[in-house]
Amino acid sequence: MATATSSAGSAAAPRLVRRRAEWRQIGIVAVYWSLLLTPVFVPAARNLLVLAAACYFSFLNSVVIHNHLHQGIFHSKRLNLVWRAVLSFGALYPASANIPSHNLVHHHFDDDGDLDWASPAHVGFGWNLLNLLHFPNVAGPRTFAGVQRWAAWSRHPTFVRQYRLESVFAFGLTGALMAFDFWGTLFFVVLPQLYGARCILRINLIQHDRADTASEWNHSRNFVGRGFNWIMCNNGYHTIHHNRAGMHWSELADAHSREVVPRMDPRLDEPSMVAYLLRTYLLNLRRPAKFVFGAAGDAAAQLPELASRAVRRAEADAAAVAEAS
Repeated sequence: MATATSSAGSAAAPRLVRRRAEWRQIGIVAVYWSLLLTPVFVPAARNLLVLAAACYFSFLNSVVIHNHLHQGIFHSKRLNLVWRAVLSFGALYPASANIPSHNLVHHHFDDDGDLDWASPAHVGFGWNLLNLLHFPNVAGPRTFAGVQRWAAWSRHPTFVRQYRLESVFAFGLTGALMAFDFWGTLFFVVLPQLYGARCILRINLIQHDRADTASEWNHSRNFVGRGFNWIMCNNGYHTIHHNRAGMHWSELADAHSREVVPRMDPRLDEPSMVAYLLRTYLLNLRRPAKFVFGAAGDAAAQLPELASRAVRRAEADAAAVAEAS
């Protein structure tokens, strides 16, 4: 009986991907590629609706990059590296850049004495909408300069080789499409690619601006709408992701309810990202004041968690370096 049960469980287990939930991410990227390539080869498909959909799925492609660079989708390491190249074309930048820029630097905030390359502190306009619009212009160059420094310092030959492969594939395929149809590719491929890459940088501002990055639980803003998190593969649950970087994205919703909600300031849970963006960047011309949290009580309540913070981050760093190797 035990043997039969074990066999049945083994037969039901996914073979290609590590978890069945990953098919959602694969589906997102497949839809995105079809939205990019169809207008190039089928001029009748060139319209604003297709362009808008491609831009939206470009952002989702960058979300998949984020998830994949934390935990590879496939069992096969070689297939995971190929998938990085596929994702790189969708964003027009090497997906492996996420390892130093996001996994290692951003997840530490400024704990190491260096300002996070994508910190909200890099923009300081009084008109808050300008901060949102301008943020990628500041965070982008800082990020790629930092990636180059990290690659030179770490001397990971596997990382450098993979980074170059992704660059060649992303820019090479885009260049080939432009040679085939320059204007069609420029408007219906390059514009969406750039849109998604810039929007994923803006998420750093949206999720952390006016929060307390020195706090164990009040460092991030969460967007908890169920529909939003289904298509975003649970990337709205940002606090638990920072605190448990090794946790798979499919487990974040339950962990947020169980671990974060009882400890976090409730003002950092937002039911809707759209409502938050309208309220913060369009209806409010001034940048909101930084949240003031209960410092004394907060510190006392967080003492046990603060003791293990360095351990959790060290484990996340080890996993990130393993992904780079």
